[in-house]
Amino acid sequence: MSDLIATIAPNLWAYRARFGQSVKETCLLFIIPGVISFFLGMLLGVILTITHKGGIKENKVVFRILDTFVNVFRAIPFVILLIFLIPFTRAIVKTAIGVKGAIIPLVFGIVPFYSRQVETALANVDEGKIEAARSMGSGTFGLIFRVYLHEAVPELARVTTITAISLVGLTTMAGAVGAGGIGSFAINYGQGQHYQDIVNVCVIVLLIGVCIIQAIGSFIAKKTSNRAFIQKTYKKMD
Repeated sequence: MSDLIATIAPNLWAYRARFGQSVKETCLLFIIPGVISFFLGMLLGVILTITHKGGIKENKVVFRILDTFVNVFRAIPFVILLIFLIPFTRAIVKTAIGVKGAIIPLVFGIVPFYSRQVETALANVDEGKIEAARSMGSGTFGLIFRVYLHEAVPELARVTTITAISLVGLTTMAGAVGAGGIGSFAINYGQGQHYQDIVNVCVIVLLIGVCIIQAIGSFIAKKTSNRAFIQKTYKKMD
């Protein structure tokens, strides 16, 4: 296998240790901001849903503040956002480069996008089910967990998949400006030294990663869309 790789991609093989480190860095850039963004984005999405006009906890002030935050940070191109957040990132983690320095910008880049996706998914929940749960005495948390989140599981799986794929793209962009990872490796060792085999392998690795994420997301969405799954879950809740 090693002989085959050395033949097909000799330049990549020459920098194989650095490539392995770049793959590890990309995984960290995906997992750490991804987990943080999942919880923060889900929280903001839920708050936006319940505080908007006509929501179960309508609050114009809270909604307007969060809505403005989401709109502002979604409107800023990620590369500009990286530069803009350098002073804040340095103040928090003492560096603005490497994996550590990219976590905060990645979170700020993906949370507004994901929270809006979550808001859209929850907005599609049948109003009739919400009113039925209300009439049965469900409180705010009951409505959020037993109606909104429960009914929107398939759609949440889809939007989470979309967000995860977008995060992969942001990690490569972050790598291009000093965060490390496959993006940095492809530019510095591939494009910078005109080694096309390195660029080709980096693209293939990213495509494989995206395909795996899409396959997992589609599988979860399909399974949770199954009527039997929904009925089984309701029985456990009763």
